[in-house]
Amino acid sequence: METTTQTSSLEEVPATPGSTSKLLREVRAQTRRRFSAEDKIRIVLEGFRKEIPVSDLCRREGISSALYYSWLKDFMEAGKARLKELVGEQALEIQLLKKSLNR
Repeated sequence: METTTQTSSLEEVPATPGSTSKLLREVRAQTRRRFSAEDKIRIVLEGFRKEIPVSDLCRREGISSALYYSWLKDFMEAGKARLKELVGEQALEIQLLKKSLNR
């Protein structure tokens, strides 16, 4: 009988302290779900409607409630920043109109 040995295509890497945790972090990062901006907005707006409790919404979408509230905070801050931008633009337009009327 002839025996053959198969060589693995994977190289054996010696275990070093922390290598397991590093590998786990890399695997989690690569398999993490990524939500598009549209998905985040849809979920946050659905939470605003109060048709179902936030906990049920999060369970259905497969996210933690902490992540939902983080998205909600980002959504509110972006809205506030956009509102300030609009107010600034309107104030500038008002100033230009006043100057044009005073001529």
